[in-house]
Amino acid sequence: MTAVLVTNIGELTTNDPSSGDESELGLLHGAALMVEEGRVVWVGEATSAPAADETLDVGGAAVIPGFVDSHSHLVFAGDRAAEFAARMQGRPYSAGGIRTTVGATRAAADEELSANVARLVDEMTRQGTTTVEIKSGYGLSVLDESRSLAIARQFTDETTFLGAHVVPPEYADDASGYVELVTGAMLEAAAPYARWVDVFCEAGAFDADQARAILLAGMAAGLQPRVHANQLGPGPGVQVACEVGAASADHCTHLSSTDIDSLSSSSVVATLLPAVEFSTRSPYPEARRLLAAGVTVALASDCNPGSSYSSSMPLCIALAVREMRMSPAEALWAATAGGAAALRRDDVGHLGVGASADFTVLAAPSYIHLAYRPGVPLVSSVFAAGRRVG
Repeated sequence: MTAVLVTNIGELTTNDPSSGDESELGLLHGAALMVEEGRVVWVGEATSAPAADETLDVGGAAVIPGFVDSHSHLVFAGDRAAEFAARMQGRPYSAGGIRTTVGATRAAADEELSANVARLVDEMTRQGTTTVEIKSGYGLSVLDESRSLAIARQFTDETTFLGAHVVPPEYADDASGYVELVTGAMLEAAAPYARWVDVFCEAGAFDADQARAILLAGMAAGLQPRVHANQLGPGPGVQVACEVGAASADHCTHLSSTDIDSLSSSSVVATLLPAVEFSTRSPYPEARRLLAAGVTVALASDCNPGSSYSSSMPLCIALAVREMRMSPAEALWAATAGGAAALRRDDVGHLGVGASADFTVLAAPSYIHLAYRPGVPLVSSVFAAGRRVG
């Protein structure tokens, strides 16, 4: 066993309220942390650090937990740049463009899809993301959903079956038949490669009854639920998520007071995806209302070729601060510990003793610079389980 001391940390974000300044971020200054067998085994002031086999001096930089990106769609082929350009000229966003990506994804070889996921995961890693969830949803057939998840599983254990993304063209006149496929043969083929089941509960996709049936079928197969909810307009998604005990309700762009009350009285995390609103020129979620109600909030990229072709969690933090009026501390917590909560993980998203040694060294003296200097590449190095990966 080799003990490595990461030392000369100017500002360490632990996300452990019992550490440092006892804030939610648990900030320590002049800090160090000890890593052994991929885990954090000690945290404290550098002057009190125990002896180590090796030392990593970060030169007074800020260190934060690795970002936990709990919502992404990386298994796809092609892009929708023309659709983006049209939106920027005034065309409103709708879910219809998903079918364009479905056609390209079905036509792509496994090697092409895998290479694209590898490219995007590498982008994420270089920007400080150490845990990523990856959904299917651009296959929408038994074969293509199962192979999408098998490819995703090569990169993460946080894989999500999203056969209920939209109804594919071949079922345009038989939505109930497609729901039967999703809850039957498609689920059976996909479940061995998935941890989660998701559904796009939205006008133009799946209604409350369909969403509930899909989630319950996934749960019966051993998958845990999460929901695309209330993105395009008011709807039943949040209520369905709370009813089935989903880990998260994602988007939450159009919420009623009843929705917020339901979230606040549940364990469902509200995962906000501000890069979507940036890319679609849609209203941003009302993060302040959620936080005031005591709802646990996460931030994620929703990296996908249509509504948010960004892999950058630092961008999401900057947008959350500027456009959703979150404080820099709230945004960082949501992008780390909040994402971990959305994945029901207690080993990532923080740097307390026992956590996975997933951390990012910033080329900055404080985490505040992530929002203060948007668009600047502030990630100096990235470590996962104590090993440098970026």
